[in-house]
Amino acid sequence: QKMGELPLDINIQEPRWDQSTFLGRARHFFTVTDPRNLLLSAAQLETSRNIVQNYRAGVVTPGITEDQLWRAKYVYDSAFHPDTGEKVVLIGRMSAQGSKDEGHCTGGRSEYLCSLRKTPTVVFWQWVNQSFNAIVNYSNRSGDTPITVRQLGTAYVSATTGAVATALGLKSLTKHLPPLVGRFVPFAAVAAANCINIPLMRQRELQVGIPVADEAGQRLGYSVTAAKQGIFQVVISRICMAIPAMAIPPLIMDTLEKKDFLKRRPWLGAPLQVGLVGFCLVFATPLCCALFPQKSSINVSKLEPELRAQIHEQNPSVAVVYYNKGL
Repeated sequence: QKMGELPLDINIQEPRWDQSTFLGRARHFFTVTDPRNLLLSAAQLETSRNIVQNYRAGVVTPGITEDQLWRAKYVYDSAFHPDTGEKVVLIGRMSAQGSKDEGHCTGGRSEYLCSLRKTPTVVFWQWVNQSFNAIVNYSNRSGDTPITVRQLGTAYVSATTGAVATALGLKSLTKHLPPLVGRFVPFAAVAAANCINIPLMRQRELQVGIPVADEAGQRLGYSVTAAKQGIFQVVISRICMAIPAMAIPPLIMDTLEKKDFLKRRPWLGAPLQVGLVGFCLVFATPLCCALFPQKSSINVSKLEPELRAQIHEQNPSVAVVYYNKGL
């Protein structure tokens, strides 16, 4: 090691902050989901990738500080898949969640409320939204098991069709509900659609399992049980992510629309709603990603019998295994 050069013992395989606490996970995800990451050029992403991969291989980029190394790691994490190492398509990255959801929460909700009788409009918005969700869910899957174009196509069609059908079913209920309750139908649709879209887009994991490893990162096998646990946690996080953006603005707008201020300035309604949704999402995305650690764990005793036997035979001392749950 040269004078003034960074030591090689900084563990950039793990996040910078303690992931056993909610605060540590929140700091981690505020950095990963920062929308400013989307403005980085391909060259900047490539530079960060080189810095990270070289450091992991024992080569320190000359003149780099520890803060710059961590910055490169977080830029890398925001744009590349943790298991496959592939660059994630722009709209599939978690840093794009806020801006994508803002468009869908505001566009989808206003279309919903303005066009309760125009089913084609609702179908269109739901299909657009669920197509984006399908891309995000596939991009943030767990594991590196190859998936064929046919399997991906089947997953996409089943996920979007199921989610749109659910939303339409809920839409038909609004005709019999009071206006304030009707405002929450889009949230119910989003929650139900997440329960369908995420497992269907990640159905390959439920068929073949996801990689589980010991604390040192040594792969021990593939588990469907771990996949089920991971997907369940992601569904909960995504539903919670939608709550602030879809529940808080309707309450505030409902109150404001009764006041003279908005009655005299009706044109302020739409920008105000967009602003409220955006504000909610900036915080909701990282905070809800932080509900569970991305590197989740499961007791060996809860795994499938064959995998459990295999782990006991090879590593009798291993009691807990770890896996990437996806986002």
